[in-house]
Amino acid sequence: MTMKLSYRTLNVFTDGDNPFSGNPLCVFENATALSDQDMQNLARQLNLSETTFITPGGRDVSANDVSANDVSANDVSANVRIFTPNYEMPFAGHPTLGTAYVVRELAGAGDAVLLRMPAGDIPVQVAGHVWTLQANAPTFLPVDVPRSDLMAMIGLTADRVAGEPLWVDKGTVQLILPLRSAQDVRAASADPRLLAEFAARPDGEVLVYLWAPTGPDTIEARFFFTQNNAVIEDPATGSACANLGGWFLANGELGIRRRIHQGSAIQRPSVLDLAVGEDGTILVSGAVREVGRGTFTL
Repeated sequence: MTMKLSYRTLNVFTDGDNPFSGNPLCVFENATALSDQDMQNLARQLNLSETTFITPGGRDVSANDVSANDVSANDVSANVRIFTPNYEMPFAGHPTLGTAYVVRELAGAGDAVLLRMPAGDIPVQVAGHVWTLQANAPTFLPVDVPRSDLMAMIGLTADRVAGEPLWVDKGTVQLILPLRSAQDVRAASADPRLLAEFAARPDGEVLVYLWAPTGPDTIEARFFFTQNNAVIEDPATGSACANLGGWFLANGELGIRRRIHQGSAIQRPSVLDLAVGEDGTILVSGAVREVGRGTFTL
């Protein structure tokens, strides 16, 4: 049986009016008929960092079963699956905001969306063009690798570390690595062999977030991950932004806001906003821009 699947392409965490900024995402509007393997194969076919699928269950708001008349601002929700080209993720930031945009568009109403993911329920709100997710509570693990080895894997010397490196998990475990200056962040050059040796999670994947302040409320960041034994740089990483919030929380820094610039090293400038409340609530915000629609035939 032939299946025709509607999808949308979006850029998330865009920078101003630049249509080629932010992190690309594909969202399949209704994955009811798809198996897990179908979803993995589609993500591999598209070869984006992540592809998402709105799936049945709960209060699904796929285009076929929801109208604007039966959804209120407080009960727009959807089950969501997130796949990289190689595996499923329990949570990721830019797929969350981009999928929330599509869910709201399909529902035709509401400024609040609840996305149900393997990592838990993630509430998302929109104000104008800015989308904000509230991340789940983080967990922390110390880093037991010497600083000299950590820095060797990104081509810098041990004295360029600022603060304590930390494994943070707010749905996705990542190594948060603070550096002394934006120049250090820009100068970093990832070595795939050393990354695999010193920064691999138990599942073998590498997720490393480098950051440094550029002013009292601004940050320059880069994010490296592995795919098929190669190192790839991500243009905008909402989960890492949330984990950076966890790093601030672990270091007792509450009631702060930071604007994060990422992606310039790969010509995809991106802007993410991070807020850590006095109560420890972590919010990640950014703009979403739809850039295309289509139909995939299987």
